Amino acid sequence: MSGTPGTPGAPATSVTPGAPATSATPGTPGTPSTPAIGVLALQGDVREHLVALAAAGAAARPVRRPEELAEVDGLVVPGGESTTISKLAVLFGVLEPLRARVRDGLPVYGTCAGMIMLADKILDPRSGQETAGGIDMIVRRNAFGRQNESFEAAVDVRGVEGGPVEGVFIRAPWVESVGAAVEVLAEHDGHVVAVRQGNALATSFHPELTGDHRVHRFFADMVRANRAARSL
Repeated sequence: MSGTPGTPGAPATSVTPGAPATSATPGTPGTPSTPAIGVLALQGDVREHLVALAAAGAAARPVRRPEELAEVDGLVVPGGESTTISKLAVLFGVLEPLRARVRDGLPVYGTCAGMIMLADKILDPRSGQETAGGIDMIVRRNAFGRQNESFEAAVDVRGVEGGPVEGVFIRAPWVESVGAAVEVLAEHDGHVVAVRQGNALATSFHPELTGDHRVHRFFADMVRANRAARSL
């Protein structure tokens, strides 16, 4: 279903309602060259994404509440437990605002559980599991196996220069099928593991766990391009 923070097998983190939000770049709006990109900080490998986004030239900040979501130019939905993220997003009142902003063109990037959260349909959802949607795809949870079957593999991602990226797959989903508007960016072992539809990007794997920030730079460039287009 998802990955976990730090290293394969490390426990995921979560927050509780009312917990104070901290920010890597508090109180400052993004600029064209340094967009404000949030990480949905409800559960999962939030810290790793904040580090990767900062290295990619973004003003990175955690997002837990609707008012924080309203202040960012883009959003990463991290790996973790997709069912837990879904339920916490409802509890924190952020799921519907996220759906609205995605429909309005907010650039979003989901890794592993985040890919599931951005899918329009899940093949085998848990009871009560919801998604934000945004990508016309069907995903299968835990498709690459259990936690002890986690692995790393070199993945060629279309649009990411410099050769293959190292993909960390932890209880990872894969994409069963995509709609006509979805661009397949990468496959592994015959399965789709990276896709893009407009301003929405998703990968089955975790680039934030490798120290290679090219996928995050790719997403930061998507956010910059969207800001530039909206300023015209």
